[in-house]
Amino acid sequence: MLTLTNVTKTFNAGTVNEKKALTGVNLHLEPGDFVTVIGGNGAGKSTMLNMISGVYDIDEGQITLDGENITNRPEYIRAKLIGRVFQDPMKGTAADMNIEENLAMAYRRGKVRGLGWGIHGSEREMYVETLKGLDLGLESRLKSKVGLLSGGQRQAVTLLMATIQRPALLLLDEHTAALDPRTAAKVLELTEKIVERDKLTTLMVTHNMNDAIRLGNRLIMMNDGNIIFEVGGEEKKKLTVADLLKKFEMASGSALANDRMLLSK
Repeated sequence: MLTLTNVTKTFNAGTVNEKKALTGVNLHLEPGDFVTVIGGNGAGKSTMLNMISGVYDIDEGQITLDGENITNRPEYIRAKLIGRVFQDPMKGTAADMNIEENLAMAYRRGKVRGLGWGIHGSEREMYVETLKGLDLGLESRLKSKVGLLSGGQRQAVTLLMATIQRPALLLLDEHTAALDPRTAAKVLELTEKIVERDKLTTLMVTHNMNDAIRLGNRLIMMNDGNIIFEVGGEEKKKLTVADLLKKFEMASGSALANDRMLLSK
């Protein structure tokens, strides 16, 4: 479903601010894989997601998604194949539009637009049924502006928007990090439910090592712009946080120095 071949990216090349963000990343995801991604600050996790979604051009390498070479395709073309949820709940929705308008905008992603009524009754019924699955009472608030929702409610709506078209690939970039623990747990529960129901191929960046171990069928660890450890299947299920810290130290040659990850133990 997704293949990265020797993907490299350097920001501000040739200047005093040069930063090698990705240094030859190779990664392959089969259809339905749910891969969690962990690593310290500056490891290249979010940069990798930005390369896949087309936010930045890569310097070298190739990215293939659903059998298509998307390496040189612009972000808006890739958006037809990719759903993404960001860390900031404010990024994935339009605050001044109501809930049904946000969902309608996501539902029409990649489709040809025409003149006519914006939202038909049958479509509205679909949104109501979809929102019921969140168990947040939002199905009765279709006309409420998204900007009035709490961070957790807004992130849940963003998750629905990212998956309403059942994308070829779902990218989750620390999508619960800005939420309180209780709300984060609810959004993660919704994430599991949607990914499993729709069999979505998923890459989820997280700083929480327990979540990285518990969720998905594969785990990769990044450091200094590359993947330094990968595990899946039964071996992943048997992992502990202590195992991960030891693996990081063995693969990178230094102890993990990331307060957010260490505190999430």
